Formats: sequence, C-alpha cells, structure tokens
Amino acid sequence: GINAEYGDKSTATSLFKLLRKYKPETAAEKKERLRSMAEGEKTESGKKPMYVKYGLNHVTSLIEKKKAQLVVIAHDVDPIELVVWLPALCRKMNVPYCIVKGKARLGQLVHKKNAAAVCITGVKPEDKNALNNLVSTVKTNYNDRFDEIRKTWAEATEFL
Repeated sequence: GINAEYGDKSTATSLFKLLRKYKPETAAEKKERLRSMAEGEKTESGKKPMYVKYGLNHVTSLIEKKKAQLVVIAHDVDPIELVVWLPALCRKMNVPYCIVKGKARLGQLVHKKNAAAVCITGVKPEDKNALNNLVSTVKTNYNDRFDEIRKTWAEATEFL
C-alpha cells in the first residue's frame, strides 16, 4: 500500500496511476520532440509541460513556492535525514504529502534509479478529479496525523 502503516492499497494504486501519466520525457523523447519542432520550424507555445517533478532541492523549492499540489516521499531514503523534515515543511505550507514504499518505485517514474521525493504541480483537466480525491485522502492520512507520523519516523530513525 502507500505504506502498510499509513495508507491503503487502492490509494497507492490510484496515486501511481496518476503519477505514471505525468512521467517526464526521456532524453531520447526530448531529442525527438526538439527535432520534430526544428523540422516543422515551429516552437511550442510557452506552456510548461506537466510532468512529475523530482529532485529533493527542486521539490523543496516547489513546496516553498506553494506550487506543489501533491508531494510523494519515499520511506526508505538513506540517510533518512534527507527527507525527515519534508512533512513538516509540507504541513507548514499546507501542501498535501504522502509517504510511499520504495525510492526505487519513485525513481522508475522519473527514469532514475531512485528518487527521494517527487511532486505534481499540475494536471490536465481530465485528471483534476483523481488528483482532488488523492489530495483529500492523503490530507486525512498524513497532514492531519503529522505528530503521530513524526513520532513513528523518529522511532525508526533512532536505529539507523
């Protein structure tokens, strides 16, 4: 599930289904897109592509700017200190977050070996509902249970 302790399998399934829709393009796909744009001699309008954003610093700054709509943190980041403060920041900025099993699973989404955290900054209109449902679920399970989760994580990090 999202995390055996915190979430349920159907939430995790719909979360990853949504995240997979917004996989960033691979280097090859980008090259291809740029080549076809060059051949067509037209540039795409200045709309930013909607992709899953990743990289701890990038995700952090998106949270600080309140641009992140949903943050997903891996539970097995090593050292855990890299992400252990993220839930507090999300809560402070009122950004929904959740913790999932597996940095490798998050890494797959963004064509990397591992990803400590990823976030969604926007979705297409047809995915708004799915995102809103996820947001309300994770807010209940994470943001509103912050102290409980922090304690669990603190206990977990004592042994690392």
